[in-house]
Amino acid sequence: MSFIQRLGYYLIGLMIGAFAVYFFLQQKETETFCYFPNCRVLKDLRSKPFHTSDESKVVMQENKMTLEDIRITLKHGDVDFSKSNLPDGNGKIYVVEGRNSENQEVELTLVNYTDKVVLKSIKKI
Repeated sequence: MSFIQRLGYYLIGLMIGAFAVYFFLQQKETETFCYFPNCRVLKDLRSKPFHTSDESKVVMQENKMTLEDIRITLKHGDVDFSKSNLPDGNGKIYVVEGRNSENQEVELTLVNYTDKVVLKSIKKI
């Protein structure tokens, strides 16, 4: 087998492998494969019952935000790990930055307990 034939087979295999990796990484959007830390934290936060604190309810009413805005942020936001994973009583604090339905930047501070998630505060950036 000549060098050109071996190179051809190598490139064909490389292309098949690249398409397979691309396909599996695109599945992250549908949450079938959720391997990255940001995706795993957001999926965990969305999977538990959601509660809001009195402070966050007031801010939501003042800024005319709804729970749908919070869900959008938890779906497409980014977890700020430098401010997150801090202990708070029986839970851990997570800070999620994202955009609401009006495309305004918001920062959510959430407390993740084993059985629920509590929205502690909301800030517009």
